[in-house]
Order: sequence, then structure tokens, then C-alpha cells
Amino acid sequence: MKKMILLSLICLVLLTTVQEQIRADPFPVAFGQGGQIKMLYDRRQRPQSVYLNKKVHIVFNAGGQIGAKPKAPTKPMAVTYDPAAREFSEAVTLGPAKRDHHYGPVIWADEDNYLHVLFGCHRTPGTHLISKQPGSIGSRLEDWNQGHEIAPSMSYPTVYRIYDNKELIYYRTEGHISSWTYRITSDNGKTWIGPANDVTDMDIKGRFEWSSYHCTWPSKDGRFLHVVFFTYDDNKENDPVRYYNPRYKHQVSNEWKYNLYYVKIDLQTHDVTNFDGASMKTPIDIEQTDAKCRIWETKWRGAGVPPTIALDENGDPAFLHVLSEETTESHNYYFVRRENGKWKKTPITHSSHQWNSCHLARDEGGTLHAYLIVGDGYLDTDGYMDSYGGGTVEEWVSADKGNTWGKHRDLTPDESKYPDWKYNNIQPVTRPDGSIVDGMLLFYGWKDKDAPEAKAFLLHEE
Repeated sequence: MKKMILLSLICLVLLTTVQEQIRADPFPVAFGQGGQIKMLYDRRQRPQSVYLNKKVHIVFNAGGQIGAKPKAPTKPMAVTYDPAAREFSEAVTLGPAKRDHHYGPVIWADEDNYLHVLFGCHRTPGTHLISKQPGSIGSRLEDWNQGHEIAPSMSYPTVYRIYDNKELIYYRTEGHISSWTYRITSDNGKTWIGPANDVTDMDIKGRFEWSSYHCTWPSKDGRFLHVVFFTYDDNKENDPVRYYNPRYKHQVSNEWKYNLYYVKIDLQTHDVTNFDGASMKTPIDIEQTDAKCRIWETKWRGAGVPPTIALDENGDPAFLHVLSEETTESHNYYFVRRENGKWKKTPITHSSHQWNSCHLARDEGGTLHAYLIVGDGYLDTDGYMDSYGGGTVEEWVSADKGNTWGKHRDLTPDESKYPDWKYNNIQPVTRPDGSIVDGMLLFYGWKDKDAPEAKAFLLHEE
């Protein structure tokens, strides 16, 4: 009898401990409302947060009218999160409402700790704002000054702190078939200087209307920029012959991007090399891309969003990529890295869509963490909000350099508060120097497949 009582007490203690651990595991906290598609952008356009002086400053698109039709106007906004108090400030509206989701804002801090926000970029110069006070979003638009124009036309701007406390912005210059390039400032954004030639321009030779999407990440010392991209036929003529996919034996669309390519830019000399260190003639066209820069020939398996990048212990890049499989409605996440002179690809788990934008990180102990969007089957609806993917949020880990992976935990927001919601565009919180803040992640979520009623979420574990 005493043994039964003791066993019962032990079970009660264990159950209580497990329940406390479950309750102690923090749910992501919502902020912002009335978000449109890409309320927080995918990995082509970053960063959307900066951790500065123990505060997190976040920018996003929100303020859409509840119940409005798809593509309803939303506004660029900023908010500050205090990790010590676990509280958000009031949001500050930084610009007028616009329908184009590409107009979403990015944020960075210069070497004097003034905050910079850039929004409204889609084949436009956008609007560049600089905070009047260091490390502060203020409480109204009047607390910001107009900054200098960076370039006459930009899409998908991504900003990094690089060597000698300079800032770099990488972007596409015009529409789908235009070039990708970068500019650097050494005077807190007053002047921006770029390379003599753009990095890539797929349409200048070889294939009519050929295009590319890019993702980038700087080296730890900021002297180099790693660039990974894929290519596709933009097919403005909607020619069914050009849309035919021989692997799947039917027409697809320009949502499907093929192969994987990599180049490395020396930001001091502007030299561009491939993965073997061979120099590239810039801008790199499609023929040179296929011949010298391809790291994965996917053989007509397609993707929507380009890979995310993480650096290994030697500073070399590794990639998290989502790719179609036996059909255009089945996808896997792959961990891609270079081993013994060859590019190795290891599947992690399934993806619910080709446009799921996720995050890859490596901790100080060498364990890899993949933060993924998953779901039951393929997300195939006619809803505008669902058209770029979505699902639940999971963390998968590998302790053996990416050779095997296992699910670690579910990071989806509280289902009792957000039943049947979908989430996407997981991204880290970063410091001004680009280093990742441990224990913090951003993403956004929505329920209605059409209405602009999304919310942004911050996971804060510490």
C-alpha cells in the first residue's frame, strides 16, 4: 500500500512538472493588426527588426480595414518591444496606406545608433526615413527625418552592416527580368556607392525574359557577401510551350523557379567568384550562371522562395531550401552544404507550400536549428492570403552537421486563441551588426483566406 501511495505521489510530481514545463514554454505574442499578405516579408526583403540598447525595434505592414477585400491598403508601421518588461509600445505609422505588399518596410541602425526605415520599394526609390533620436521610433511620424535617396529604382531591399562600420543594401534594380546589385554607404546613409557592374542580369544573353530571385548573407567579418539564387522563365507572353514542365508533363507558371546557384562577392574589391573561387564576368548572364555557378541542377523540380543562408563553423554557407518532389503539390525542406568538394542535400521534412519562408541557424555548440512552416498536405486554396503558403510552426534540429534531423518542438501560437490560423515568413531578430539574437523569432499569421486581418507574432524565450 505504501509503495502504491509513493508511486502515485511520484507520478503526480512528474505530471505537475511536465505541466509546469508546458506552461513555462512561452507562446509567441501577437502585435499589430489588419495585416495584408507579407505583413512581415519573406527572406528576400530584410531585416524587419533591430535589437539595439536592449530594445527590439520592429517594422511591418498593417492597419488594413477589417473585412476588406483582398489587396486592401495597409500602412508601414514601427513598434518597440521591451524584453525586460515583455511589453510593446504603441505603433507608429510611418507612411500612407498602399495596396502593393512589396512596399513593406525594412529597418536598420547606423553606426551612431540612429534608426533607418525604408519602405515603398517596388521598381521605385521608396521612402527613406531616419529617426531624430538615436535608438527611438518616437511616437509619431514627425519624430523622423527624410533620408537621402539610395537608388532611383529598387525592389526587395536587404540591408547589412559590413566591414569598417559601413552599411550595404542589396536589391533588384527594376522588374522581374532586371539585374541585381548593391550599394554601400560609409556616412550613415548620406551617399551610396555601387560596383561598376551589377552582379547578375539573366536576360542580357541566352534566354528571353529569364529572371532570378536572390537571398544574401554577409561573412562574419563583413568583407564578403554570400549570394544564393535560382532562375526561371518569366514568360510575360504566357506562352504555354514555355510553361511546359517536362518532369511533371504539364504546364506550370512562373511561380516555379529552378536549380540553385551561388556566388561570393568581395565587398572591398567588388570581385565576384563562384564556389570554386573562379572569377566571374559581371553582370553574370544565364549562360555563365549555368556553366560556372550552379550548385544543384534540380531537373525541373521547382521552388517559390530562394533558400535561407547560415554559416558553418568555418564561415562557409549552408542553405535551407524547399523543393517540389514527385508532384507540384508535394515538397520537402532540404539542408544543402558542401562536403569534400561536392554539394550534399539532405531532406529534413515536408513543406506545405513552395513559398514557405523559414529560418536556419547554427548555435555555439554546432547544433543546427531549422524553423519550418509545415502542414497536412499542400495548402491549395483560392484565397489571396494563402497564395504564398502557410501552415504551423515547428523547430527541427540536427546535432550531426545536418546528416540527420528530428522534430524538436511545436512553436505555433496558442490554438485556443488562434484556431485554424496559418503562419509564414519566419525570421530572426538581429543586432545592428547582423548577428542573431538567441531566443527571438518573428513571423505573421492569419485566419481568413482573403481579408487583411493578419497579426504579427514575436517569440521571446528568455
